[in-house]
Amino acid sequence: MSQNVMVDVESDGPCPGMHSMICFGAVIVEAGLQRTFYAQLKPISEIYIPEALAISGFSREECMKFPDPRDAMQNFEVWLQKNIPGKRPIFWSDNNGYDFGFMSYYFWQQLGRNPFGWSSSNLGSFYKGLNKDLYSTFKHLRDTKHTHNPVDDAKGNAEALLKMFARMKNGLGQT
Repeated sequence: MSQNVMVDVESDGPCPGMHSMICFGAVIVEAGLQRTFYAQLKPISEIYIPEALAISGFSREECMKFPDPRDAMQNFEVWLQKNIPGKRPIFWSDNNGYDFGFMSYYFWQQLGRNPFGWSSSNLGSFYKGLNKDLYSTFKHLRDTKHTHNPVDDAKGNAEALLKMFARMKNGLGQT
């Protein structure tokens, strides 16, 4: 048995390990979207891109006061175990090449394991497949505004995914 989890990451650059994950959010994909997680992480690298960091809304000085990344990753793993006991979490994101890249790197670097395993699911690609259109976008299915607060963004993406699942279940066409 498995459970879908939508994750969103904010970082100070595009490359896990070279750059740092600044914060992330997650939500269990289910009606109501009430079970959420949020963490901030102290940078693990001296290298950062000021323009990338600015998207998060945090300054470098603020980030340097954030909690230790190991604590954040342990807390997230415990949250996953508590919220989906006995189920395998399925990682979903809008841009899983980016989000899963950072999450996987941090889980392996900080804890020596990744509760999501080796794979992830891309929301945009799933939508394109459902619509049989490589140029379609799901972003109109979000109800929660995309703010670059990772919990807001995870919720908006989870809302879109729930709508896609409902369309599949009901055998309806494009969304």
